[in-house]
Amino acid sequence: MELRNQTGISKFLLLALTEDPELQPLLFNLFLFIYLVTVLGNLIIFLAVISDPKLHTPMYFFLANLSFTDICFSTTTIPKMLVNLQVQNQSITYAGCLTQVCFALVFVTLENFLLGVMAYDRYVAICHPLRYTVIMNLRLCGLTILLSLLVSILNALLHSLMLLRLSFCTDLEIPYFCEVLQITKVACSDNLINKIITYFTATILGGIPLSGIIFSYTQIVSSILRMPSAGGMYKAFSTCGSHFSVLSLFYGTGFGSYISAAFTQSSRKTAVASVMYTVVTPMMNPFIYSLRNRDMKGALRKIIRSIP
Repeated sequence: MELRNQTGISKFLLLALTEDPELQPLLFNLFLFIYLVTVLGNLIIFLAVISDPKLHTPMYFFLANLSFTDICFSTTTIPKMLVNLQVQNQSITYAGCLTQVCFALVFVTLENFLLGVMAYDRYVAICHPLRYTVIMNLRLCGLTILLSLLVSILNALLHSLMLLRLSFCTDLEIPYFCEVLQITKVACSDNLINKIITYFTATILGGIPLSGIIFSYTQIVSSILRMPSAGGMYKAFSTCGSHFSVLSLFYGTGFGSYISAAFTQSSRKTAVASVMYTVVTPMMNPFIYSLRNRDMKGALRKIIRSIP
């Protein structure tokens, strides 16, 4: 197998979910519908938070940022997949693949941090309600978003630069969309350093928010169980219900995709796991927050009534 350096590579091949040409139009229509629902749903959430003064609180500020991040993450992956399905060509250029990796890492890492911050916000609201407005002030919320974005960008640039040092052979097939682990797998040069950095950063940047989430919800559950009234317990649980549902979906599909990429030899199974992570999760978040939140329902009704 001929070894070529990275400057000679023209394209990667993205593995399709199916080889059956009769299913290609069906998949195109399905994913186009999912993409439109994802963008429209998250955009409505974003606009509802901005337009309704009742939603100008830290909780909904982070939710608006989460919705914007979901739009960006979906736009990083799905449009290219739709183009490939339409033209019956599964290729992506080398530069395009690295660009997709960089932006996908930015938005995945940012969403991870946002979910951690939202868990802390719920912890302060339930466990320290009298100090909530003092702790979760506008300055802290803004600095948290900026710091999370900065770390996400630096992480994406680190991985992108590390991929540039790799050399590749002729077998350049990658499941569904460009991921760091999948690109590292098809490299012919020594990729040990890349794997170490990938696992180290994933552990640190994933472990810190996840540890904060576990701590926050441990304290929340403990505080709720000490509440004297059943009504107070129900209100507290309902406050956290939407966020916990999003957490379960994000980390459940994320770990499934990560484990599949790391340990599964079947490229088709890895592609399916990636689809669940990159397509289903951003689409479901608006439904989870709009269906389980009374204030959000009211804001959405106002937006619908304002449409001529």
